[in-house]
Amino acid sequence: MSMFRNCLFTFLLLIFIFIPSKQGCFSNENVLLPARSKTINKLVISKLIKEQNYAFIDASIEKFRQQNGLKGVSVAIVKDEKLVFAKGYGFANEEAQILVTPNHLFRIASVSKLVTAVAIMKLVENSKITLESKVFGKYGILNDDKFLHIKDKRLEKITVRNLLNHSGGWTQHYGDLAFLPKAVAKGVGESLPVNIDSYIKFVTTHNVHFEPGSNSVYSNLGYVILGKVIATVTGTSYEAFVKKEVLEPAGITDMQLGGSYADEALPNEVSYYQPEDGKPIESFDGSGRMVPKTYGANDIHLLGSAGGWLASAIDLMKLVDVIDNDPKVKDILTPESIREMTRVDPRKLDPLGWRSTNDRGEWWRTGTLPGTSALVKRQPNGYSWVILSNTSNYKGPRLAIEMDRIMSHILLKADHWPDYDLFSYMDN
Repeated sequence: MSMFRNCLFTFLLLIFIFIPSKQGCFSNENVLLPARSKTINKLVISKLIKEQNYAFIDASIEKFRQQNGLKGVSVAIVKDEKLVFAKGYGFANEEAQILVTPNHLFRIASVSKLVTAVAIMKLVENSKITLESKVFGKYGILNDDKFLHIKDKRLEKITVRNLLNHSGGWTQHYGDLAFLPKAVAKGVGESLPVNIDSYIKFVTTHNVHFEPGSNSVYSNLGYVILGKVIATVTGTSYEAFVKKEVLEPAGITDMQLGGSYADEALPNEVSYYQPEDGKPIESFDGSGRMVPKTYGANDIHLLGSAGGWLASAIDLMKLVDVIDNDPKVKDILTPESIREMTRVDPRKLDPLGWRSTNDRGEWWRTGTLPGTSALVKRQPNGYSWVILSNTSNYKGPRLAIEMDRIMSHILLKADHWPDYDLFSYMDN
């Protein structure tokens, strides 16, 4: 009986592994999928994607990874709301020889702004705020007494929309204030480390640089403040609200805010790398110790709503799937909210949450921090995709241009994709 059971198990396993396929890059019409599994990389990727002819994708991504000195890369592709490809390349941790899987968590840097914008739109839909709600002053959302010592009355004109589309009135002539905690501490007479209240006291006691709403100048500061707006309006923490109202409805369970130091890393989080000749920098916490830029140069928790989330490539594809106005999958926002976030402003003001959108229906969001680079893109032809890396190089934000180029090259060659949906074979 034991031998019979062993033979039967082997026969069933072979049915799962040897999947008949047609000729062509992405042909497979009769895929027999395994049961749901959390180990998507080990089971689904090795038994399904491996059986497809993805050699040219592997070769393209590996060449891109090595040319740019990236330790690890994670890629996910959605076609017509189905996750058709998800794979890791290189190392999540080179020292321990741990390979990247699609489930590994990466710092997603400014892609976090997209998460925050969705959370704001949920508050708008629930009539808790409007996009024209004032943020500062006696009649603003942040009207605590300690924030009412306003130097520049233009600050009281700033709306939620202004923070979302980078038109709040701050420039980066003297640097990005979100990354200048020493200047903030000095400006409010506090010691390091500073917190979000320190930043709000700083902006209320200093001038804005231009008339709010008149121009868009990229501002991490505006999105840091939006985290405080969400917490104030909801009476809970920013992270808790996002998890309950955005991530859980999207079927995302692993995303959370990250930490700044290596000993704060999550078990499934990648390690972060900088160029070998990268110089140490003083820690953000005021201790005076010198740290690598990837671990301790920035207060990731403070950046939270502007750049602090951790996510896998699959997480981000789930998020895009429920905010893309495609009727094949139920969105977590109304069509009106999605159009508001992505419309092209005739005055050239930025979109809400997305880095850029255009009249062709392309939406994209980039993210860069020391040790990480991310690009998420939604295309009008049914494709959405994400590419993440755990390594900095000297190209900085320009690396996203090459990410877009390599993914566009891959999708141009994709004449056919399998008919399965990897989203359906993961535990929610």
